Amino acid sequence: MSSIRDDTCPSFEGTLELIGRRWTGSVLQAADRGARRFGEYRAMIDGISDRLLSQRLKELEAAGLIERTVIPTTPVQVRYQLSPDGQALVDALLPLAQWSMHRSGPRGAG
Repeated sequence: MSSIRDDTCPSFEGTLELIGRRWTGSVLQAADRGARRFGEYRAMIDGISDRLLSQRLKELEAAGLIERTVIPTTPVQVRYQLSPDGQALVDALLPLAQWSMHRSGPRGAG
């Protein structure tokens, strides 16, 4: 059985803390489904405030999981997309999402 080595724990814990923040999973999921502009994220994530969406996008950008591109048009357009590391994280989270769906089903089902 594999385990998390002691030398990976700080990185692993930091990743868990980031993805465990409210709405982070929804933002990553929206990015994976093709959201590019702020309004598209907001439309895909029911209930998130503009302030919190902006904060999560900035955090994910700072972590290198989302790439932000400014398009110099009038008005200026800003687009967000998963970085290669962000896509790798989403891919790594798929088994966890499947596990949670299985776990949330009726007890005893399996």
